[in-house]
Amino acid sequence: MSDAPVIPQPEPQYATAEQQADTASFGMWVFLATEILFFGGMLLAYTWLRATYPEGVAEAGRHTRIVIGSVNTLVLLTSSFTMGWAVHAAEHGRRKALTRLLAVTALLGLLFLGLKGYEYHKEWTEHLVPGLNFHEDSVHAQAIELFYFLYFLLTGIHGIHVTIGIGLIGVMAMRARRGAFSSRYYTPVEVTGLYWHFVDIVWIFLYPLIYLVGRSGP
Repeated sequence: MSDAPVIPQPEPQYATAEQQADTASFGMWVFLATEILFFGGMLLAYTWLRATYPEGVAEAGRHTRIVIGSVNTLVLLTSSFTMGWAVHAAEHGRRKALTRLLAVTALLGLLFLGLKGYEYHKEWTEHLVPGLNFHEDSVHAQAIELFYFLYFLLTGIHGIHVTIGIGLIGVMAMRARRGAFSSRYYTPVEVTGLYWHFVDIVWIFLYPLIYLVGRSGP
């Protein structure tokens, strides 16, 4: 008996499987557009804070742990590469490669969350968590507190997105291992890849705003 994956029939509302795949991709793009608007509002608040309290934001930025932030940036960029490679493997029907690449991508996501959790712990011990244990003797304490409020908001929501992405990738890996995809059917992997690339792109914007501010000048 052949273990080749069965090509799912389109749902009744779709004329062809291709139309269903195109609709799934378009739906993901629409979802990502709404997420851009969501993050855009918070980034606008950050822009206002930086323009209003430039010295305080610069001082706050120097409190951040640039080594961890840089390593996490490398981790996510690598995961974006492995995710893209996974989609390529799916397109060419390479089931084992697809499964392994998805697993590696999920592990890199977990590494990112682990490093971020360690960073949060250090910030807690340094009393940098607004509303819970924040304490700063600087003359810019108010601006620093506002910076860290947005920092935890932005990175926390981004972390939730990373967690969701890891879950989706894990499901795709299990399905790939069972032979659910082929070169003729890999839309779920492709759509998951779009989501993961979005998560990575958001971090690329957050990294300089959080970790490089206050460090580029004399």
